[in-house]
Amino acid sequence: MGAGREVAISLDGVRDKNVMQLMKLNTVLFPVRYNDKYYADALASGEFTKLAYYNDICVGSIACRLEKKEGCAICVYIMTLGVLAPYRGLGIGTRLLNHVLDLCSKQNIPEIYLHVQTSNEDAINFYKKLGFEITETIKNYYTNIDPPDCFVLTKFITPSQAKK
Repeated sequence: MGAGREVAISLDGVRDKNVMQLMKLNTVLFPVRYNDKYYADALASGEFTKLAYYNDICVGSIACRLEKKEGCAICVYIMTLGVLAPYRGLGIGTRLLNHVLDLCSKQNIPEIYLHVQTSNEDAINFYKKLGFEITETIKNYYTNIDPPDCFVLTKFITPSQAKK
């Protein structure tokens, strides 16, 4: 970003009235089609699912699901995080993810995780830069995309990371 250039990035919740924007973004961003359960989970997660706007244009989103997981009261699963190609590198994805990480800290949610296709080096590097680590490899996780394998990336949030 150039010095002195103010970028207007804002986040907005996903509701019944604007869920179509999330659907349109997903169609462009991801090689899979998401079912009704995905959108129901996204809507149910409340503040954990957001649309990102750059100068009032919807350019990205994060959609999460709250889960009960073994050994963890509640954790957050990132179903999708994406930014349209022309708007990447402006901090929009980082802003979306930091929003969710802050919520996890404030709500004492100790773990957040996601699946990333093993060939998606940009995504893997993005998450590693923000403190995620590869905790598992799952063979044949995806159908109809090559390669079909994925990494599970996880970030464990300790109380010392909570922002006061």
